[in-house]
Amino acid sequence: MTIGDHLHGLYRLPAHTFPKVDTPLDHLPEPDAVAWRIASDTYDSDESWAGAFARFCSAVDTTRVRALIVGAWEEAYETPPSEVIEALLGARDRLPALRALFLGDMVMEECEISWIHQTDVTPLLSGFPALEEFGVRGGTDLRFPAVRHEALRRLVVESGGLPAEVVRGIGASDLPALEHLDLWLGTPDYGGDSEAADLEPLLSGARLPRLRHLALRNSEMQDAVAAAVASAPVVERLEVLDLSMGVLTDEGAAALLGGQPLTHLKKLDLHHHYLSEPFVERIRQTLEPAGVEVDLDRGDAEEDTEDDGTVWRYVAVGE
Repeated sequence: MTIGDHLHGLYRLPAHTFPKVDTPLDHLPEPDAVAWRIASDTYDSDESWAGAFARFCSAVDTTRVRALIVGAWEEAYETPPSEVIEALLGARDRLPALRALFLGDMVMEECEISWIHQTDVTPLLSGFPALEEFGVRGGTDLRFPAVRHEALRRLVVESGGLPAEVVRGIGASDLPALEHLDLWLGTPDYGGDSEAADLEPLLSGARLPRLRHLALRNSEMQDAVAAAVASAPVVERLEVLDLSMGVLTDEGAAALLGGQPLTHLKKLDLHHHYLSEPFVERIRQTLEPAGVEVDLDRGDAEEDTEDDGTVWRYVAVGE
């Protein structure tokens, strides 16, 4: 499975795509009423992303803009968004109200998630100290050295394979306001080389005192993640635990249920799983009577079995 839809919104605002070059700019929405999506074309672009952003800055009162979605940039399959980041940082004085930013909103026709080339994205956090939400899609060449950010409440990193260095960098970051953390760990085939031990700084919760929503998903090592979460100190303060989109089997579910109680959660999301029906029922009977919403939709999680008996299972989003 790949990504087929652009973001529908950001920062509780509906997404609105800024018109392409040579398109009339009539009837634009109010600057603070939407999350502005600014994009070029990955292939054979008539305008650079920086050019589109310059037009945007000329046409819209950027002092009122609250959310920006960065779509495709030219040749994103082999070119990092260095010029995009430079353009955004160059305009930071013109974006005093910016509170949410997503980098890399591309669907499969533009660039498969595992093909998107990224770079060190932390200068955006340093450059926008009032940012409350930040998201990035694509793990190739992604870097996230440890940072401190006082205002960030939501951090999302979507990938087909998240480098261990990035997981460790986020774990070493001081994010005292962070309430929502969502990491797509991915598979080794696409650069996801982290191990469950790399998650320990996150699971301790020491640098994340306000965390309430933790998603560690889309992983081949979902059983190991579930086992690590089962005894993690951060869990007792969570409202939502999301271990979805990965290769979760009965082994991981047994570890999860055998650990600390989860009945305080508002929601446990395990959709796209490889659990047997007895374990599905066991989870329901354990948590639903306590009022926990449980998502156990198997979705399109299907096993492939070779003639020699080898069983293949897949994450929800890979290539």
